[in-house]
Amino acid sequence: MSYRVFVDGHEGTTGLRIHEYLAARPDIELLVIDSDKRKDLAERKRLLNAADVAFLCLPDAAAKEAVALIDNPNTCVIDASTAHRTLPGWAFGLPELHPGQRAAIRATKRIANPGCHASAFILLLRPLVDAGLVPKAARLNANSLTGYSGGGKSMIAQYEAGGDAKLLSPRPYALTLSHKHQPEMAAHTGLVHAPLFQPIVGPFYKGLAVSVPLQLAELGCSAEQLHAALATAYAGEPFIRVLPLRDAPTLDAGFYDVQACNDTNRVDILVLGNDQHAMLMARLDNLGKGASGAAVQSMNVHLGVEESLGL
Repeated sequence: MSYRVFVDGHEGTTGLRIHEYLAARPDIELLVIDSDKRKDLAERKRLLNAADVAFLCLPDAAAKEAVALIDNPNTCVIDASTAHRTLPGWAFGLPELHPGQRAAIRATKRIANPGCHASAFILLLRPLVDAGLVPKAARLNANSLTGYSGGGKSMIAQYEAGGDAKLLSPRPYALTLSHKHQPEMAAHTGLVHAPLFQPIVGPFYKGLAVSVPLQLAELGCSAEQLHAALATAYAGEPFIRVLPLRDAPTLDAGFYDVQACNDTNRVDILVLGNDQHAMLMARLDNLGKGASGAAVQSMNVHLGVEESLGL
């Protein structure tokens, strides 16, 4: 069976990567808008309504506009913007979120693709909140180190032009302590409070790692319990690998490889800890499982085809 797919905003970083994933698939017919009609509302509406699946790789306002153009009840929308990630009626596009999430993604025609930082944070915390090891009222801190491709075309061009010494070192950002991923970080973990979140962009193209420190005395549990809950939650998940507790190769190397999941749709989860402290860490390709790969995975789940097809 063949499915018609339209990527609205296919010239951006996420849209281009989705095209790459789908171009070689015999079950996908890509609908492509002429370059001179990219801002033609009538042509966009025609293609959106002609598609079995429409990916929106657009700014928030444009994504809302695109949804309003769709009157075909059979068109499934997968929105990569932040516009719909916490809204009722939209399924969160993270199949591993909890045991019922795949059924929710299959049943709906409105799927909100997660943010890259949020995906890593949620996958670390949701099983621990569900297990009661981390209280819903916990006030958590989180850091994320990401490659510059997460900033889109303008940031990629800035870094690749060279000549700016400031770009040679990691740069913390979102310094107002407000980041667009924070609402979904709370909403989809079950936490009452969004984390105090500090993202940092580094001088490398892609790869992302989120770290969440925990005080074990405050939680009343051990690193072993945290690790066991994560390993149980993700047992059998094709795209999530829970590394051994205090992973020996990582500790022997003395450094954590932020780019180890690049060019995959995989998430690596690591628990480090001693009697007092634990550090939860998750790494992924911010352009893969953090964006385009996650969108294609959700499409596969929705259509009922092999979940890893094309990934």
